[in-house]
Amino acid sequence: MAPADTPDRNRATAEAILPLVGGAANIASVAHCMTRLRLGLHDRSLVQDEALKALPAVLGVVEDETYQIVLGPGAVARVTPEFERLVEAGRAPQAAAPTAAGLAERGAAIKAARKARNATPFKLFLRRIANIFVPLIPALIGCGIIAGLNGLLTNLHWLPALVPALAALASGFMSLIAVFVGYNTAKEFGGTPILGGAVAAIIVFPGVANVDAFGQKLAPGQGGVLGALGAAVLAVYVEKWCRRVVPEALDVLVTPTLTVLVSGLVTLYGLMYVAGEVSTAIGDVANWLLANGGAGAGFVLGGLFLPLVMLGLHQALIPIHTTLIEQQGYTVLLPILAMAGAGQVGAAAAVYVRLPRNGSIRRTIRSALPAGFLGVGEPLIYGVSLPLGRPFITACVGGAFGGGFVGLFNQLGAAVGSTAIGPSGWALFPLLDGNKGLGEMVVVYGGGLLVGYAVGFVATYYFGFTKSMLTDLNAPAETASPADPSAVPSAVPSAVPEGGPVPVRAGADDTLEPVAEGRG
Repeated sequence: MAPADTPDRNRATAEAILPLVGGAANIASVAHCMTRLRLGLHDRSLVQDEALKALPAVLGVVEDETYQIVLGPGAVARVTPEFERLVEAGRAPQAAAPTAAGLAERGAAIKAARKARNATPFKLFLRRIANIFVPLIPALIGCGIIAGLNGLLTNLHWLPALVPALAALASGFMSLIAVFVGYNTAKEFGGTPILGGAVAAIIVFPGVANVDAFGQKLAPGQGGVLGALGAAVLAVYVEKWCRRVVPEALDVLVTPTLTVLVSGLVTLYGLMYVAGEVSTAIGDVANWLLANGGAGAGFVLGGLFLPLVMLGLHQALIPIHTTLIEQQGYTVLLPILAMAGAGQVGAAAAVYVRLPRNGSIRRTIRSALPAGFLGVGEPLIYGVSLPLGRPFITACVGGAFGGGFVGLFNQLGAAVGSTAIGPSGWALFPLLDGNKGLGEMVVVYGGGLLVGYAVGFVATYYFGFTKSMLTDLNAPAETASPADPSAVPSAVPSAVPEGGPVPVRAGADDTLEPVAEGRG
């Protein structure tokens, strides 16, 4: 039984991590997402990877533009403030200490090389999309669960006096989500966040119903989050132009006025209409795809989601999920994509069975499976299936069949959706919604999970290993200590065939965190 979560425990975790990443002087930036502590480092070579992965609180590490330490949902939000306090307290004395000649230059070169590898325009665009939408996920989850609870009470005719209050709690955030998207967009693109929010607020203002554009009346909320994103980006460019040309004495009056006026008028007489058409098309295409080719579409989406997460391309789906939730109250894509996590769990269980004498890998699987069932897949992916190679592919097969199962029921008329993005696995049950009763939604989604588990297990059991892999791996790991879950990498490389998978760096998100990340 894990000890209770306390400030002392969170501080102890932060104190254990800090020296293993080079101390306070080596920390350039600190941030966190749904499951990962993200660190900008001056010198990557100072990090003690194996010792870090051996810490009980650390579920895994991922290297991207930042060094990402997987702590899990909830834990990372509590450990990060303690870590930031330690870094702040340790910087002054460490900065005064003498450093090796060229340390700063070497760290800068390493950081620049890493940025160059990951700074493709498309990846930078996706990273910005994630930075805009990921901070909204906690509110989406909380309001989504309240919406599910409210639906349950409504269907059972319980506590009728409480239902209107819960409806207000669940819907308040969604009615103003465009404002939050505008705020985050302006912040991400280097503008004044409140001006981005002010321009985006035009979209949800009831008075826009009195505005004619392209021969028709606008509707409050038309264009949704896509319109808010475009409006806020435009506001940033208008603001930056004003800062360059407006005299300093007039800047405080003229710049915000012109920013809201120009970008607001363009939003009303252009962006809202265009974004509204795009949003409608997204909803229509998603519904048509699953209604007419649900099984096939689900098979493809469920099978490809893990590779998309590895490449960071899953972030492109975040605005699509949000648009679907805004339009119809739920996203039909997330339950299908969540099947990738089910395939991963089934594959890990098969690895456990096939390697009865490899204590190191089996210990890692035992510790990571509970998180995997709840939709947190990083420990299993980076500690087990991806280093082994073939089990990662068979996990994708399990996800494909699970996605095909859920997609088939969409094709038959039972649309299963989620009222929020982020959770997957068992954690998605409280967020289920659709066009049928809650019981049917639970049966369809639960059936998909079972199919994903079963196919991932069978595919991995029979096709996840070559004979040489079993011979090399199915032996006790002599160098692994009983409490050292980080020993997996030392036992795994021999299983990867020559010319096989190479180490993969994850994309900007966490995603598997929240989604099959997931949400992230």
